[in-house]
Amino acid sequence: MSDQTSSAPVRDLALAVFETNGRLVDAGNALVRPIGLTTAWWQVLGALGFSPHPLPVAHIARNMGLTRQAVQRVVDLLIANGLVSQQPNPHHQRAKLIVLTAVGWAALAGAETAVAPLDQAILDRIGTDRIVAAIAVLREMNAAIADSLSPMTDAAAPSTPKDIA
Repeated sequence: MSDQTSSAPVRDLALAVFETNGRLVDAGNALVRPIGLTTAWWQVLGALGFSPHPLPVAHIARNMGLTRQAVQRVVDLLIANGLVSQQPNPHHQRAKLIVLTAVGWAALAGAETAVAPLDQAILDRIGTDRIVAAIAVLREMNAAIADSLSPMTDAAAPSTPKDIA
């Protein structure tokens, strides 16, 4: 269904993001499955590996736009498989910091190696400048969504949990 309203480009962008996310998850699963990961595991490992400091589960979830419960399930599996561990959090007694283990760092490196050819194909097709511009647009869109939802979430509006497991 096509609409000529002024919001049509935003809707088209949202639909393109949904489509791309689905394809990215499918491709990620196919590429990291041989090294024993899922896209969900890789997502959490990446959130930790590319963060300048350890994070509690709630911060990982907030940064990724996911529910704490969904991220906790993945973290529990990562702990059970020796990819991450918990450390005391000096700022919060119960919210432990999640850190990559040596096995987790190796898994993240393996995932990055596995997806490198796809990354390069995307880079070759789109170009660095357009990718950087797309990142800026998506971050602005994310901020606009967060800003417009703030009054609703402050008023305890219902939300839809997002699961990654």
